[in-house]
Amino acid sequence: MKKLPIHFFTVCFLTIAITFGFTGCGDQDQSQQNGQDLQNKKAAHAKHQVSLSIVSGSENKALAPVFEQFASENGIDLIITYMGSVDIAREIAKGNRIQYDAVWPASSLWFSIGGSSSLVKHTKSIMRSPVVFAVKKSVADKLEWCGKDVKVTDILKALEEKKIRFAMTSATQSNSGASAFLGFLSAFAGSPEVLTHDHLDSPELADQIKRFLRTVDRSSGSSGWLKEMLLENYLYFDGMVNYESMVIEFNQELGPNQDPLYAIYPVGGITIADSPLGYIDKGEPEKEEAFLNLQSWLLSDKVQKSLRQQGRRTGLIGLDMNNTNTAVFNPEWGIDIKKLIVPVTIPSATVVSEALNLYQTAFRKPSLTAYVLDYSGSMQGTGEAQLKKAMRTLLDQNIAKEFLLQSSPEDITYVVPFNSKPIAAWKAVGNDEKTLTELLTQVESLNPAGGTNMYKAAANAVKLIKEDAESGKYHTSVIVMSDGASKGSFSDFEQSLSQLGVNIRDIPVFTILFGEAEVAQMESLAKTMSGRMFDGRKDVVLAFREAKGYN
Repeated sequence: MKKLPIHFFTVCFLTIAITFGFTGCGDQDQSQQNGQDLQNKKAAHAKHQVSLSIVSGSENKALAPVFEQFASENGIDLIITYMGSVDIAREIAKGNRIQYDAVWPASSLWFSIGGSSSLVKHTKSIMRSPVVFAVKKSVADKLEWCGKDVKVTDILKALEEKKIRFAMTSATQSNSGASAFLGFLSAFAGSPEVLTHDHLDSPELADQIKRFLRTVDRSSGSSGWLKEMLLENYLYFDGMVNYESMVIEFNQELGPNQDPLYAIYPVGGITIADSPLGYIDKGEPEKEEAFLNLQSWLLSDKVQKSLRQQGRRTGLIGLDMNNTNTAVFNPEWGIDIKKLIVPVTIPSATVVSEALNLYQTAFRKPSLTAYVLDYSGSMQGTGEAQLKKAMRTLLDQNIAKEFLLQSSPEDITYVVPFNSKPIAAWKAVGNDEKTLTELLTQVESLNPAGGTNMYKAAANAVKLIKEDAESGKYHTSVIVMSDGASKGSFSDFEQSLSQLGVNIRDIPVFTILFGEAEVAQMESLAKTMSGRMFDGRKDVVLAFREAKGYN
């Protein structure tokens, strides 16, 4: 049989969050773009007998060799679109308007949120990974946690005694964060059979989850990036909340003399990512047969063994792990395949929606964000329009709510527009709609002109937020957007920080690449400042949402 190439169309991890109905301003353009790209891919592959399009969680990118082998051996063209689980739920919520043939989120949670009962069929879990609280082995030893049951309240006590500095993904932007958050809520509610709206109304529960979340030292919008960030900042953190599989990958990438992370399975608050793969029934028997063949392939002994080698559990959690490689599921890392895991029951979709909204507006650690915005002359026209649309998405609370990116009463927001120098510095405190609307009006009233020097503006933003950032009360970030090569240099920026007494790792900087911006400049600024670069050249609004999801 002639081998056919497999093609992967990658969609950035969107920062769209769950709301009732899954509709709202700003989402339509992105949805149309995704649909057009998918149609273009399908047209390009039309010569093949069967084409199967799957929208998948980004954590499945590691399975590319498996997909490639299946496609080659079966003459089936696989089109894989990667999205976050919350966005897969939004796709499912479209009902018959969904353009994909199959859906593969990180957890069954997103099927129920998307309302898939009559839409998705043949659903089966392909692999599993518990969400754990992992700390360095030396820390676990000091806390006498090794080999013992550890409750969520034990973890909270250690955190409030400042014995652990840890990172966690956002509950409204990442499945691992959402899953852990729901597990912690259940534990603080006394481990009920299932979490309800009444539990969320409890002042005691609100107090405990606030105390827990406000000990988080660093937030992220992506489980994979969180792991990479900890590897790069190994000395600055003691642990993370993440998938067991990510803990395994983390330890495998450590140097030989570095302290590995030790997995803690929180008693009464553990959740599991069960990676369900389901088919969208549109009455096309050839596609359905191709899907069932793919699903059978993924569940075959050969592929399941390969998944275990990558740190994924197969079969029932802890009950079907015979002949498991202990170099992967290493007991020295706290990985316990024999441990009986009793996961939290995922609550109803309306309870999950309420919980996520409360996370964003009441429970999470407040955000301190400085937007450094390019208003140079080259931004005139399309660039200016997209920039203002992006800021409207974040500052207009009716739009922000659609993506679960709304502000909280304790948030602080700065906007520093610039061209060859900083133009202004505007500040808004809290989430009062009138105050944020006034800030948005200032942003929209400005017109582009002049040259470009993002370094001066970024340094000015750091100066503005320095005092609040050093208080430790906020998740802090500087978000820099530029569409051209900047005058000045990173060394100028670094010198300015030195004069301010700011360590380059103290305040993360996230950059948004746009237009003809110099990739090397933007990437270097973000990486050196322990941040991340987002590519906004196709969709700057999406890039802003992604960047904001990291604090």
